[in-house]
Amino acid sequence: MALDQEKQEFRVIGTRPDRPDGLDKVTGKARYGADASAPGMLHGAIVRSPHAHARIVKIDASKALAMKGVKAVVTRADFPDGQKGEDWNIMENCMAGERALYDGHAVAAVAATTPWLARDAAKLVEVEYEILPHVTNVDAAMQEGAPAIREGAANYSVPEGMHPNVVRFIEFGHGDVEKGFEEADLVMEKSYTTEATHQGYIEPHACLAQMGSDGRGELWCCTQGHWFVRRMSAACLGIEVSKLRVTPSEIGGGFGGKTTVFIDPVALALSRKANKPVKIVMSREEVLRATGPTAAASMDVKIGMTKDGKMTAGKAVFRMTGGAFPQAPVDSALACAFACYALENVQHEGYDVMSNRPKQAAYRAPGSPMAAFAVESLVDEMCRELALDPLDVRLKNAAKEGTKSSAGPTYPRIGLVETLEAAKAHPHYAAPLGPNQGRGIASGYWMNWGGETSVSLALSEDGTVTVSVGTPDIGGSRASVAMMAAEALGVPYEDVRVNVVETGALGVNEPTHGSRATFATGLATIEAAKQAKKTLCERAAAKWGIDAEAVVWEDGAAKPSGPNAGEFPPMTIGEICAKMGRTGGPISGHFEATPNGFGGSFGTHIVDVEVDPETGHTSVVRYTVVQDAGKAIHPAYVEGQFQGGAAQGIGWALNEEYIYGEDGRLQNPIFLDYRIPVASDLPMIDTVIVEVPNPGHPYGVRGVGETGITPPLPAIANAVADATGKRLRGLPVSPPKILAAIKG
Repeated sequence: MALDQEKQEFRVIGTRPDRPDGLDKVTGKARYGADASAPGMLHGAIVRSPHAHARIVKIDASKALAMKGVKAVVTRADFPDGQKGEDWNIMENCMAGERALYDGHAVAAVAATTPWLARDAAKLVEVEYEILPHVTNVDAAMQEGAPAIREGAANYSVPEGMHPNVVRFIEFGHGDVEKGFEEADLVMEKSYTTEATHQGYIEPHACLAQMGSDGRGELWCCTQGHWFVRRMSAACLGIEVSKLRVTPSEIGGGFGGKTTVFIDPVALALSRKANKPVKIVMSREEVLRATGPTAAASMDVKIGMTKDGKMTAGKAVFRMTGGAFPQAPVDSALACAFACYALENVQHEGYDVMSNRPKQAAYRAPGSPMAAFAVESLVDEMCRELALDPLDVRLKNAAKEGTKSSAGPTYPRIGLVETLEAAKAHPHYAAPLGPNQGRGIASGYWMNWGGETSVSLALSEDGTVTVSVGTPDIGGSRASVAMMAAEALGVPYEDVRVNVVETGALGVNEPTHGSRATFATGLATIEAAKQAKKTLCERAAAKWGIDAEAVVWEDGAAKPSGPNAGEFPPMTIGEICAKMGRTGGPISGHFEATPNGFGGSFGTHIVDVEVDPETGHTSVVRYTVVQDAGKAIHPAYVEGQFQGGAAQGIGWALNEEYIYGEDGRLQNPIFLDYRIPVASDLPMIDTVIVEVPNPGHPYGVRGVGETGITPPLPAIANAVADATGKRLRGLPVSPPKILAAIKG
């Protein structure tokens, strides 16, 4: 729907009604993945490799199977062969074949009558390993002599002569970067690194699987996308997709990390072998060792700038490792790197590199936070070198409607300039700083996504509304969808219920990822409501004996379109629905599509930090998020998304990292050692919602869930540099690193 067709005056949109899941969650009634149960169910435990890289010589499960109560053991031999491409990668990650490729890689699994018995039995599964050389660092994995993770995994794009661990090469750009650098008064080139971090969701992965003797299965799990779980699990088991039904639970956080499978196919295989339901719940150590963290990155950035702050050229060379499998998000990182800037000359190169680490999974704007850290840090360094205001420089170079983006397409209407202007006008930007304090600013971008979407909207006899959606609610989508349905139909918000249904109830839905749920599911809901309104108007027209085209829908009722249509009192939705069984049957609306009108989202963050010069400890003392939401459907949820992204970015910037020992094993696989922020680490995070409507959505919606984690990394690094006078180019900027820089 074009922008000129957007509804500008809203009755429900923009208000802050109660969240529909709040009561169940605060009273403990909400059912999460680990709450699922079935009569006679068994419990699963997974045997994991203690080595970073090893050949699996032999697996002997006889001692485990001899234990009373142990009902099944599965290895890779219990899964069919024949998977290809990403299906093979997923299968290999869920259960190792010939080799264990990282510390924590699953090599076998046990099902027993109690979880404790299953864990004890797993310890009795004897695995003989031949330890192989390993590599966990992205740059080292590219060097001559590095152990090859898997020969022949590289695709056609990799230049000749590259190490076999380089599996994908990406190159794009426009203009003449060398000419652009020649036009600059200052050219700077620096290198930056970020370590892998975990999404840190509070709820570990959990599932309950049941395979019947007829080859059909049921799966209940915590997931962001149960159609993806169905497809991936069916591929691993070698069954048709239609033979598996997947039901999502409430979800205790995902942030991209629950868009794939780790234990689900294993539980199904155990159930098939034991002929009983099997439940698996991961421990926190398993989550950190074996489920998708982000990629680790090594990045080189070069920028040219005139003395008045005009950027003349930019070049980015990124190397990323997503573990022992392809598909590190180097492509999206490059697409986001210079997205905030109108550059005539820009060049990107990217290397997807395998290493002996767990298979990466998405984490809120995958790739973009790392890219922003590198580019926005260098922009800040250049602003300081030229004594220029960092916000003014960003405004001078800001991408806007009509700008050819660094990734190629021309931007439609976007809101970057508005976020920069709002940040500059905010009192935070001019507030005085105290001793040992520094201020940093940075901007960030995420392109957002549409994806396959299917929605069904049904009216009840009393005029209330049920909307069935396929996108699990991980950030308020049930409330947002209910509000859009209420707005479209002209009914109270309280009269709309939104259900997240299982895979048998709707057509395919992509996961809740890519900042797509409120945009795509909301758009589909509005279109489904249009169908229902058309039917409602037809029923009223039949009652009045006039043409359906002479009836309009306003404020939850059918009305004659004008005096020429006749004089009839409005018929409310309740009055029409009460008689629908006698006037043509049920009234509903459906919509299935892959919406393409998603719009990119930009944000600008301001952060003040205080650095203790004696310990290197950094305290975040003030934080302001400014971001374009297009149109904030439920502002409280939008603010929560802004604040959540900032909080996770603070952890990533200051403390969080995967630490591997020389043996390739993860050294910090529990929350005591893997340091995510707690409430005492965070200030009150102020938010400013900018609304530049997205022309691709009838209500102007842009996704907001991912952009918020992009600016914190560089903003905090820039603030630390301002406070200490020392520039750290590797994240996290932890106390030991800061103290070494101060003393060095």
